[in-house]
Amino acid sequence: MDNKAELVFMPTPGMGHIVSMVEFAKRLHDQDQRFSITFLLINPFHPPFYNLYVESLAASDTQFRYVHLPPPLPPPPPPPEQLLLTSPEKNFSDFLESYKSHVRDAIINHVLSFSQLAGLVVDFFYTPMIDIANEFAAPTYIFFPSGAAFLGLMLHLPIRHSLIGTEFTVSDPNSVTHFPSYANPVPTSVLPAFLFNKHGGYTCFLNHARRFIETKGIIVNTFEELESCAVKSLLDSPESPPVYAVGPLLDFAGEAQSGSNRDMIVKWLDEQPPSSVVFLCFGSLWYICPPQLAEIATALEKSGHRFLWSIRRPPPQGEFEIPTDCGGDYEGLLPEGFLKRTENRGMVCGWAPQTTVLRHPAVGGFVSHCGWNSILESLWVGVPIVTWPMYAEQQLNAFEMVVDLDLAVELRLDYRNELGGSGGRVELVAAEEIERAVRCVMDGDILVRKRVREMREKSREAVVEGGSSFGSLKRLVDDMLGRPLIREKTSQI
Repeated sequence: MDNKAELVFMPTPGMGHIVSMVEFAKRLHDQDQRFSITFLLINPFHPPFYNLYVESLAASDTQFRYVHLPPPLPPPPPPPEQLLLTSPEKNFSDFLESYKSHVRDAIINHVLSFSQLAGLVVDFFYTPMIDIANEFAAPTYIFFPSGAAFLGLMLHLPIRHSLIGTEFTVSDPNSVTHFPSYANPVPTSVLPAFLFNKHGGYTCFLNHARRFIETKGIIVNTFEELESCAVKSLLDSPESPPVYAVGPLLDFAGEAQSGSNRDMIVKWLDEQPPSSVVFLCFGSLWYICPPQLAEIATALEKSGHRFLWSIRRPPPQGEFEIPTDCGGDYEGLLPEGFLKRTENRGMVCGWAPQTTVLRHPAVGGFVSHCGWNSILESLWVGVPIVTWPMYAEQQLNAFEMVVDLDLAVELRLDYRNELGGSGGRVELVAAEEIERAVRCVMDGDILVRKRVREMREKSREAVVEGGSSFGSLKRLVDDMLGRPLIREKTSQI
């Protein structure tokens, strides 16, 4: 048995979760070579780019081990399709919890047989795995891939529930809620949909939040200079376990961005003037319905600005599936003649290497769904965002960026596309609104652009020696290594 301190990492199966956790593992290992890290991976229903990323990690990254967990036996029965649509968060959490026995077996067979267990680092969807860690008398650390403000909201849920005892309601969309981690009152209209969900979504997140306080600490992908109010509220809160702001954690090397479009996109960008291109991209799992695509096309055509636009093809109407890459075929998605009329100043693509694009000097603005990774990437390179949130906590992210931090241009804060345009009515954002936002972010030296450039420097300072995130990581390492290590199986197993 070697002298390594073994950590078991469990990322939620999704690009927005696994990439930042892998980057955290790299930084943790760089900080202290005594750590050895094993990833336990689940591959239930992912798009090809996720599977390719995981396969490339296993093939090229020799510093960590990647163990694929087999599906539970017997497999849990699939939920009725209507229930899947009404409470996807609960069904997803239940699915992950069904892997508890496999996680226990993997720790016994792949960790304790040759190494020392220092603890589990689990995505916040995996809070049931705290039970497994307890069986080994090992600590659990939550990895929180979103921001500190949203973490503060989560930690506040049990307090609110003890007073009110029910989910949020939309009876008054103009009402506000005060959360200690936000500098301004939060409108009901920007709260995540799961907080209103009576079919298990609200209870699911409440139960996750209740278990946060059982952990040894929470690792959050942010930095103190960005979310100073939120980080301070967490550090001051008696209800919160220790919080370690260690971000930004980004795939700077672009390892998650291999793809056939990359060279073609970079070549096109190389031909454009500096800061002249607005980039439109809405994440790896969502898409825009064809009527809304037509409004975006009209806005881009009228704006006169150069653009790079990533489009995903929707699944068949009414089906709950992940969108697919267009593969260069935009038939039925864009207005007739649009590509021809804009061919000298615009490029439409399917998949796009987001970090690579944002770092290119030709890009001057980013119309984004406001996923937390996308926000951190844009700040790292100093490219201002136009906010167009779609689902999950993205409305809150947009609110924080525009209202609390003055670091983004508002298109919408409360837009919702929870079902991706199928199975429900989705409000259309008019071309005039989109054009106005594009012009705002691209024309002139706006104050937001200046503030984003200042935050770019602060984000880079945070992760080097002497920076806030560097120091937070060092404190985390000291905590992880400052306890007796589990050297053998416990009698409970």
